[in-house]
Amino acid sequence: MPAIKGHSQNETRPSSNPHYWQQHVDYTMAIDMDVKTYRYTGTQKLVYTNNSPDVLNRVYYHLYPNAFQPDSEMDARLKSIPDPDGRMVNNLGTKADPIYESRISKLSPYEIGYINVTSLLQDGKKVNHETQGTILIVTLDQPIQPGQKTTFDMVFDAQVPVQIRRSGRNNSEGVALSMSQWYPKLAEYDDEGWHADPYIAREFYGVWGDFDVKITIDKNYTIGGTGYLQNPNEIGHGYETQPVKKQKGKTLTWHFKAPNVHDFTWAADPEYIHDKLQVENGPMLHFLYKKTMPADKLENWKKLQPITEELMQYFSTHVGKYPYDQYSVIQGGDGGMEYGMCTLIVGEGTISGLISVTAHELAHSWFQFVLASNENKHSWMDEGFTTYIQDRALDAITGTNSDNPFAGSYRSYISLANSDREQPQSTHSDRYAYNSAFSIASYSKGSLFLTQLGYIMGEDNLDKTIKQYFKEWAFKHPKPMDFIRIAEKVSGMELDWYLTDWTQTTNKIDYAIKDVNAEGNKTSVTLERIGLMPMPIDLEITYADGTKSAYYIPLRMMRGAKPTPPTTTVIKNWAWAHPTYTFEVEKPKSAIKTITIDPRGYMADVNRENNVVNFN
Repeated sequence: MPAIKGHSQNETRPSSNPHYWQQHVDYTMAIDMDVKTYRYTGTQKLVYTNNSPDVLNRVYYHLYPNAFQPDSEMDARLKSIPDPDGRMVNNLGTKADPIYESRISKLSPYEIGYINVTSLLQDGKKVNHETQGTILIVTLDQPIQPGQKTTFDMVFDAQVPVQIRRSGRNNSEGVALSMSQWYPKLAEYDDEGWHADPYIAREFYGVWGDFDVKITIDKNYTIGGTGYLQNPNEIGHGYETQPVKKQKGKTLTWHFKAPNVHDFTWAADPEYIHDKLQVENGPMLHFLYKKTMPADKLENWKKLQPITEELMQYFSTHVGKYPYDQYSVIQGGDGGMEYGMCTLIVGEGTISGLISVTAHELAHSWFQFVLASNENKHSWMDEGFTTYIQDRALDAITGTNSDNPFAGSYRSYISLANSDREQPQSTHSDRYAYNSAFSIASYSKGSLFLTQLGYIMGEDNLDKTIKQYFKEWAFKHPKPMDFIRIAEKVSGMELDWYLTDWTQTTNKIDYAIKDVNAEGNKTSVTLERIGLMPMPIDLEITYADGTKSAYYIPLRMMRGAKPTPPTTTVIKNWAWAHPTYTFEVEKPKSAIKTITIDPRGYMADVNRENNVVNFN
């Protein structure tokens, strides 16, 4: 087990925020799982270090399984949002005229999820606590002083819900247990205060720390997930390095330790195949999938394994070295979802689908599980950055080498921007009026945040920024400004305008070629900014003889310019408040065939038709 140090206890601070601090928590947990009733009992010892400058008079825990009960907030949201997640509802109507019914609303007492906290002590003394939905509110008798540690001892019992979203039992492909968000999880406290968000639909935010977990379960079940197995030669199931000791009884106790993570997830099934693949100079990959799948689906899981190794190497090269000694791809869940050192994915689709979802979830090991942004407030920082690096990786590994591997994200975003459904990316993930608007804003527009940043500052500078971001903010909780400050330092530009317009507004990019006039042996070109969002401009002129000229117009408020090749002519900057901009070309109009704004298509202009003028 590697010793991952120097992060969670603030031994290193990012240069972009030298006053940064974060909390720390150590979990010691033991549960006993009954695979017949899907109920489990557990104990939890939690040592909490208050690294903040504040006195804490209360703490909060997340009790995520409580969302899977009739009339929960998650259930209520499914009934009110116009486009609910199709996995979580039944359609009683038609595709053209749907009538949605929440699956949660139909759960029986035996099928719901819950965590009941039956005992809670702080440093050996009882404390008052109250459960409100998915949040446990704990009022402390002894406040936690800055720099102080305190210990909470908890006893709880729980039930695994029928699989509806992410976690649960007996998913659509028959996996017995998908155990994500299964334990009482301390909410995060940072410089913005407590983040005790109810579990309504979206993502997560957790405290960095170390986990020591023991799981007692039927001996026929194989487990995969977060952490390093401490007793492989007692367990077997493909983990052993020496002959397995003979076990007595009907259960096994699996003992895992996970250093410096902010969550702990596992899955279990009696029919898992367990394959392993060692990445050269990297982690051990584990693949757990059901042996009862059709032969062609089993073959897909074999094909997936060397590709996962390539993806691991690509991400480690282009973002930063994967910091743990293992990673597991596990059949389970309801689609694909990232977790610490592992992912749960459905496994019976096409090989291309299996590769795509694995690429995405594996990339999350960097963007969210090492660079642990607050997914509820800044979902685009994990989903968007992950989509960006996933698209780059797949383009390279498959040998596609597309001119624009992000074309799908551009199409999705532009469609949303030209609709009436877009909300700013700064919208809390649960506050989007439409699921589709959340998805496009987080994944597609989030990816374009990086692609356009490459357009603005130069792609080499973007690559340097991503690596420096990983170096400074690994094992921390970066915010949007933390990333953009690194980009400013790398590029030498002012970039706060970009962060503001792109993420905090729905201002659109729309530039046009307004007019082209002959002036003797010269040509005057006038451009127009129609949308509110400013951008620098790449422009290309193609002449009748087939030659081309490239021009670059910096944006004045950047206070700089990106690196350009010697063949590109850099002309005067454009101040945003001026809606038009005119420059001259040392060619007669008759010699010009085409003028194009942004010939590579890396600017998310919502109307590309006015970006080109042809003289044929």
